[in-house]
Amino acid sequence: MYLQVLQRRVQRKGIFIMLNYSEMTEALRDCHMADWKYEKIIEEIQDFEKGLDDEHEIAIKLASFGSSITMVVTSIGYQNPDMLYFYGFVNGNNAQLIQHISQLNFLLTSVEREDKTKPVRRIGFRAPDDADESI
Repeated sequence: MYLQVLQRRVQRKGIFIMLNYSEMTEALRDCHMADWKYEKIIEEIQDFEKGLDDEHEIAIKLASFGSSITMVVTSIGYQNPDMLYFYGFVNGNNAQLIQHISQLNFLLTSVEREDKTKPVRRIGFRAPDDADESI
């Protein structure tokens, strides 16, 4: 509604403006939603992974459990409005961290790959829509 009023005012003055709704929608995205935080985490992880050699993989250190836990992350997902999911391994065992976005706090680090016979695996990402797809 506001955009229609603005457009009418501009047209009365004889000025033509092309409104880019996708840019405006992006600017109005809620940065408090899990999908926005997920995208920012993806950007940071991809930048971090660019600096890794073939002997190392990314891990996250979690310090909110009374002691420090290192998790080798294999994939990350989210569910709006406020949940992030980290999948991977802790001490060689399958692990899943379910994290509320208000508690999001971890350290990106690298660890030496355990099985160097397998190809290097970087973190995969999935949205709720493709939770059934394997990464």
